[in-house]
Amino acid sequence: MNPIAEQLNKAIETGNPNLLDMLSVTGKNLFFPKGILSQGAEAKEKAHKLNATIGIAKENGRTMHFPSVMSMLDGLCAEEALTYAPSFGIPELRKAWQNSLYEKNPSLAGKRISLPVVTCGITHAISMVADLWADPGDVVILPDMMWGNYNMILNVRRGARISHYPVFNEKGGYNLSAFEQLISTESKKSKKITVLLNFPHNPTGYTVTGKEGEGIADILSNAASKGTNVVTICDDSYFGLFYDEETLKESIFALICDRSPNLLAVKVDGATKENYVWGLRVGFITYGIRIKGDPLPVYEALEKKTAGCIRGNISNASHLSQSIVLKSMKNSNYSEEKKQKFDILQRRAKKVKEVLSDPKYNDAWDVYPFNSGYFMCLRLKDLDSETLRLHLLDKYGVGLISMGKSDLRIAFSCIEANDIQELFDIVLQGASDLKS
Repeated sequence: MNPIAEQLNKAIETGNPNLLDMLSVTGKNLFFPKGILSQGAEAKEKAHKLNATIGIAKENGRTMHFPSVMSMLDGLCAEEALTYAPSFGIPELRKAWQNSLYEKNPSLAGKRISLPVVTCGITHAISMVADLWADPGDVVILPDMMWGNYNMILNVRRGARISHYPVFNEKGGYNLSAFEQLISTESKKSKKITVLLNFPHNPTGYTVTGKEGEGIADILSNAASKGTNVVTICDDSYFGLFYDEETLKESIFALICDRSPNLLAVKVDGATKENYVWGLRVGFITYGIRIKGDPLPVYEALEKKTAGCIRGNISNASHLSQSIVLKSMKNSNYSEEKKQKFDILQRRAKKVKEVLSDPKYNDAWDVYPFNSGYFMCLRLKDLDSETLRLHLLDKYGVGLISMGKSDLRIAFSCIEANDIQELFDIVLQGASDLKS
């Protein structure tokens, strides 16, 4: 093992030995190299005469660039747009995002969490978390309705075993009973389990209520109190898009990040959906756990391992994208812009509920609970979802996503409110075509 990795592991073990046990074999061996990067950092600080360490081209003391490129980047200089960013991410952006976590999650008040590490979007964040914390054969607990890419990242790439529970109970609430039972079952098989939570949930668009959120936190804490190491990944991709009063308005991460030395909370989130900049690919990984003594050395060790994982994967996330996100967050209109877009999506969600309250649809489908995010799902009655999807596409030019045998996912996020009635009427007509 590299001596730097050993030093990081020692810092982690001193603060919380359970945390070291949670790391994958890859995670234990990861480190942030001192080589060229650290020498370059030293030169940036001290090489006041000539600095020949930087792996970029310079001209007249400035970053070399094509004028045709920079002409498209009004308001940014070449140093902010074209150079490499640190593997950890731009320091000012990391701090700004951490501050925003405290603002958006009141339950974090007084709690110590790591400084977020920047990733190339949330998919990349989940992939890096999987490398750090999941070994082949490890169990990952997920609901039966889930984003398909979890399987690619966790099972196909990392060899983890995915174990499912039904996401909803018969009353249309989150299935806490099934969730608790599966955690209990898997905890008896292994000293470590990984739980992945995703709210607002993709594909159903459901976020737990405050009471359900506390129930999840209690179940996780209870499992940890019995000696099981519980790695909980909170995929908060659509965070903030909560449309109903009863939904939990903060991340489960905030409820569990200091509950137990056996319970690691990992928050993956980003500007991707929160700030409507999907293609900029700016995500974050943040850690929270109960630590003995000063948590800073432990969090710094985790940040270095995470940055090392990124360094060995994509080197760093786009400097240009990070600069754009940071400048937007610092803009005086930032909060108002977010509110305006939220209001649009909330109106669409309410319109969907209003339209689907019409009993004329009752014979064709049931509606899964939804209260947040981008999506909602229909459970078709006596129809194959893929057959209906193709029929709607071929005959009516309407595109939806089929999931499993009977479910259709509808992204109301990309449908104007005044088109929603027509959309569901066409789906109903398509179902009627097939049944007749």
